[in-house]
Amino acid sequence: MRFDREALEAAFRDNDPKAIVLCNPSNPCGKVFTREELTFIADLCKKYDAYCITDEVYEHIVYAPHEHVYMATLPGMFERTISCSSLSKTYSITGWRLGYTIAPAQITERIKKVHDFLTVGAAAPLQEAVVTALNFDDSYYDEVLDLYTAKRDLFCQGLDSIGLEHNVPQGAYYVMMDISEFGNDSDLEFCEDLASKVGVGAVPGSSFFREPVNHLIRFHFAKRDETLNAALENLKSLRDKIKPRG
Repeated sequence: MRFDREALEAAFRDNDPKAIVLCNPSNPCGKVFTREELTFIADLCKKYDAYCITDEVYEHIVYAPHEHVYMATLPGMFERTISCSSLSKTYSITGWRLGYTIAPAQITERIKKVHDFLTVGAAAPLQEAVVTALNFDDSYYDEVLDLYTAKRDLFCQGLDSIGLEHNVPQGAYYVMMDISEFGNDSDLEFCEDLASKVGVGAVPGSSFFREPVNHLIRFHFAKRDETLNAALENLKSLRDKIKPRG
């Protein structure tokens, strides 16, 4: 999982952007950027005087041997990085909708003003409750990683056993499956058929692309093992219920 460095620098050079948004680990593909890759992006931000807005909500779900590196820790980047994260994924409280940003003081003051007009504030009892999670020791994060590593392996190995082509995520808890063999012009229609005929839900990959990409769908494995096993059992009949092309 790589990015086109020449294309990225051309985007900086030709468009004079004020900021780049970096999702690391990435949703939907599960890419974890290396320190060297982040340094390349950081150098572009400094060269073209741009901020880096990071989405790092999966920072604790990174699979060995990959490691998460915070953009703000790289030389000269704290001053131009707005780090965004969420408590939803790490602590399994997605319905609480709690998150935070870390940025230089003058940027944080502006973020607070925007936040006041858009959101005002998250529910105070939930903010109090999540303090408990923020005080967990390192063993909690080790358990979370072990849990999702096992689920990733279970689901990916299950797809392998069926012969379905997919990526292996380096972080987060999503798997992208290639549906090219089925010849669908619409990944949305494929996902609708997948749900109605096979009994498995997925997200059309095209929802993550500006380009006309229709051959990928996204599964997620943040589910009980029995749910994942049931999904894999249903997927065994996929080619019988949705015929491959030719």
